[in-house]
Amino acid sequence: MNDKNFTIESIRNGLLNKEFSATEITRYFLDNINKKDKDISAFITVTEKMALLQAEEIDNLIAQKKDIPVLAGVPLAIKDNILVKDIKNTCASKILENYTALYDATCVKKLKEAGVVILGKTNLDEFAMGASTENSAFFTTKNPYDLERVSGGSSGGSAAAVAADMCCVALGSDTGGSIRQPASFCGVVGLKPTYGAVSRYGLVAYASSLDQIGPITKTTKDAQIIFDIIKGKDEFDSTTVDMVSKINDLNFKISDLRIGVPKEYFIEGIDEEVDRIIKQAIKKCENEGAKIVEISLPHTKYALPTYYLIATSEASANLARYDGIRYGYSFKEAEDLLDVYLKSREKGFGSEVKRRIILGTYALSAGYYDAFYLKAQKVRTLLKRDFEKAFEKVDVIFTPVSPTPAFKIGEKINNPLSMYLSDIYTVSINLVGVPAVSVPVGFANHLPVGLQIIGKYFEENKILSIGSFFEE
Repeated sequence: MNDKNFTIESIRNGLLNKEFSATEITRYFLDNINKKDKDISAFITVTEKMALLQAEEIDNLIAQKKDIPVLAGVPLAIKDNILVKDIKNTCASKILENYTALYDATCVKKLKEAGVVILGKTNLDEFAMGASTENSAFFTTKNPYDLERVSGGSSGGSAAAVAADMCCVALGSDTGGSIRQPASFCGVVGLKPTYGAVSRYGLVAYASSLDQIGPITKTTKDAQIIFDIIKGKDEFDSTTVDMVSKINDLNFKISDLRIGVPKEYFIEGIDEEVDRIIKQAIKKCENEGAKIVEISLPHTKYALPTYYLIATSEASANLARYDGIRYGYSFKEAEDLLDVYLKSREKGFGSEVKRRIILGTYALSAGYYDAFYLKAQKVRTLLKRDFEKAFEKVDVIFTPVSPTPAFKIGEKINNPLSMYLSDIYTVSINLVGVPAVSVPVGFANHLPVGLQIIGKYFEENKILSIGSFFEE
């Protein structure tokens, strides 16, 4: 059993045709983790016992000739900021190093009901704050295509695990590009759904108005299957919507499409090879009869500062709960209560998390709120209007995911601004709330390059269907 291209469909067919058992396919992926993860470091926790028990349950259903769920026996990994009951949830932070989840996230509950086998929890930048997984408190996840390069972030562990065949599919979270950028760097598919399409209940909050859970997979079809399972309204998340009424009409051809290409995304700073590959992908659609329309998203230049003001402000509020009192790391040698707060946070949080908490607290402070946070929210509205106007002219928008392929480990870690620029093409999507998918479309010097396909609200089906064109 050495098929590197196991998909949800091929696993299901293999189980139904008795080509292998759920236990055998689970052991195949666990063996891959054992062999490969010493070099790649994608997993923080491997849940071998849980995985084999879940696989055994599927085998029993098959032996009894009962109907098996849609994801029966599919080995899956979950980013370590999404709760899985009775399993450690560290957020790659010392402050939560020994925290065990008390309940399942809504998306995890749905996946369990669909029959998945959970192989483990994957590495990330601490509290999902970063673009390379170098901000993990434990180790850096390496890119399977080049072990001297980053896997991207913050869902770098999930993307690397899928790319290295250590799981069939994985879950990530995306606050400013954290599913799409690592998917691009690792040559896999990464979907950031519409804000509100997937429940955030059980996702450890970074920036609540931006965070969204989504799948990282080998194919767009697998991404569609996972999305269809985890989407929908949830009583525990008031921002979610009923997706049944939002199903899209997929009766279209590539030749029917009007594809928008924003002129602001193809400027100085983009790698020449990335520029060439993305334009080549756009040309393929044009050759199929699609109409290519140059559009303008004029407030793009303000997206990055707007994102970092809003995201850090929300992070400073969300991370206030880690105080050394309620749960997580607590500094034991404190002189008084204030010392517990200060020392627990000083020793428990890494430098990037501290940087963002301080920046966000400053932006929210008296005298600066109007000048920074309030102004950022106004610019967010302008960005939303840019996209609304663009979508009056076009059906979808094509852009790069990242200005460069995967960069070398250590290359940007000491220059936060340079690292933040890795998100320049992705942060607008979270600020506006529309869906976007990264689909691999080529290689630049042997490193994968992803095309970002941006859709209208709740048109995940459409952008994934377009993405499948490049797989064919």
